[in-house]
Amino acid sequence: MNITGTHFNYFLVCHRKLWLFANGIQMEHTSELVSEGKLIHETSYPRRSEKYQEIELDGIKIDYYDPKNRTVHEIKKSDKHEEAHEWQVKYYLYVLEQNGVDGVTGLLEYPRLHKTEEVLLTIPGREAIRDMLTKIEKIIGEEHCPGPIPKTRCKNCSYFDFCWSGED
Repeated sequence: MNITGTHFNYFLVCHRKLWLFANGIQMEHTSELVSEGKLIHETSYPRRSEKYQEIELDGIKIDYYDPKNRTVHEIKKSDKHEEAHEWQVKYYLYVLEQNGVDGVTGLLEYPRLHKTEEVLLTIPGREAIRDMLTKIEKIIGEEHCPGPIPKTRCKNCSYFDFCWSGED
């Protein structure tokens, strides 16, 4: 199985969400918050698709890649899970590097917040990614789904109803 940026993001947010997503239980299509995020992605930089390329490589999909400056652009709705977003971009940089594209940097963009963060891949970052890949594959391959995280951390998740139906 190819590990995607979504797998990486979910690994850092919730192991249960990662397992469900990787095992074919996908709830994003029912979420208004996910739809809102897609709308922000599509409308925040309307001319970007004319200037930059979309890249699909080894299971990842980079919506905006600037080949001239070797920059991955990742747009997010909010910075609620900023660490997960950062590692998702680092994973994109890692995959590009593994495919012979060196010197790539990333920009994590939060248009609603008027905030941009540069993302770089360091030697310790590469080691951490290799470690996370092993852990992601282990979680995905488990026979049983991990338990839910505390309800207060997941109330806006597209899997909320799935995880907490029948619970008090």
